[in-house]
Amino acid sequence: MIFKVYYQDSKNEIPVREKTKSMYIEADNERAIRKLLKEQQINIEFVQLLEGSYLDYEKQSEHFKLQENVPL
Repeated sequence: MIFKVYYQDSKNEIPVREKTKSMYIEADNERAIRKLLKEQQINIEFVQLLEGSYLDYEKQSEHFKLQENVPL
């Protein structure tokens, strides 16, 4: 399954929508993603499962790139 992870670069700052970044990761479930990113100094806001037409839409984006060497 492919997930879109919304995050902030710092755990120490208050989340600001304009600074939210995203990455795409392939994993079995949300728990696996959170475990992979646990050691990173990022603030995970939301993990969203991408499937069906929404996944197809995201794949058309120039920003769509699956993370291969997780953690960051």
